Amino acid sequence: MKSEILATGDEIRSGALVDSNSAFIAEKLEENGIEVVRHTSVGDDISMLVSTLREIGDRADMAVVTGGLGPTTDDLSAQAAAIAAGVELAFNQAAFENVESFFKKFNRPMTESNRKQAYLPGGSKILYNPVGTAPGFALTIGRCRVFFLPGVPYEMKRMLTDHVIPETLSLQGDTAMHSRVKTITTFGLPESLAGEKVAGVEVAFPGIKLGLRANFPQIQVKLYGRDKDNALLDRRLAEAGRWTLEQLGRNVISEKGERMETVVGRLLLESSATIGLAESCTGGLMASWLTDVAGSSAYFLFSGVTYSNPAKIDVLGVRPETLERYGAVHEETAREMAEGVKRVAGSTYGLSTSGIAGPDGGTEEKPVGTVCVGIAGPDRSFGRRLYFPFGKRLMNKKIFAMAALDILRKELLGAGE
Repeated sequence: MKSEILATGDEIRSGALVDSNSAFIAEKLEENGIEVVRHTSVGDDISMLVSTLREIGDRADMAVVTGGLGPTTDDLSAQAAAIAAGVELAFNQAAFENVESFFKKFNRPMTESNRKQAYLPGGSKILYNPVGTAPGFALTIGRCRVFFLPGVPYEMKRMLTDHVIPETLSLQGDTAMHSRVKTITTFGLPESLAGEKVAGVEVAFPGIKLGLRANFPQIQVKLYGRDKDNALLDRRLAEAGRWTLEQLGRNVISEKGERMETVVGRLLLESSATIGLAESCTGGLMASWLTDVAGSSAYFLFSGVTYSNPAKIDVLGVRPETLERYGAVHEETAREMAEGVKRVAGSTYGLSTSGIAGPDGGTEEKPVGTVCVGIAGPDRSFGRRLYFPFGKRLMNKKIFAMAALDILRKELLGAGE
């Protein structure tokens, strides 16, 4: 089954909004054995929408369209779908009740403009929206079954799961393919080198496709498999996964596609350990990442952005003579910062960063991109100096924070050296 995705709206077409919807839809369709062959974006133009829908109807088996189902005059998806299918728009009582129920749920009056959302193309099937005002619908255009969903991401995701995936799997019948994706998260390798290390997987394991996704500073290695035989697919993907893990070695963070902060959090929980952070150059980025994980209150105790030298001295207890002798960016300073935050927080581990994020402030001895990471644990404390050749401040902050968490991860695994 060949599928396409159409994202509508001037804000998407012009780049004012990033089209995250299409990426999510493509990933979910591929996971369910539905090959996505094309992504298209069209603005709020009725003639363009109609011609695009007709083109999709001539070449695809199924399609998902997002956006244009709202109550305003620039919401044109239902009208365009009706013209493309050669039918009329008609008032749909079930769709009206779906719209009305949303307003009743929040005890809000429904405006007359929202009534527009109840007009659907004749012969279409309503797709109920339990979390928004815009009901979706499914309609056959040409040879293609087209599903129209709202552009609001959380509404789209719910309706894709509730309606689109089940109906599409039903449409496939005996021709349905099983799909799997194995995602391995790595850190410490540039994308090109990660790609070189695992490039042979498609030859070694026929039927497995390789993909790499860079989410700086992490790289995700993706292994895609598709087969009618479910058991055979699982076996082949498991073998390819083991081979890939061997090639990537210590740079693997997670063989389940997890982010660094999730892995570190789980390791802290498994060790019944807690963490306190002292951040200088990373400005609270490590704290933000770690507390993005649900349940982080079980191990995250304290964070201090000790940016200035007086803060390092007064809050963390860094010795003035250490700063005078070595400066703020030094392994010994970072070690004392980590020991200090461990003491202040009463945590099992203290983790610190102090570096030069740039674009200015570097020296020949300590160029922009230099970071010192300190860690203090139950048995030892140490500082480590790292250098990353990035001239951009935000990139440096991200990789400094990630590198510090990676040092903590290896310490928790007993593989710090």
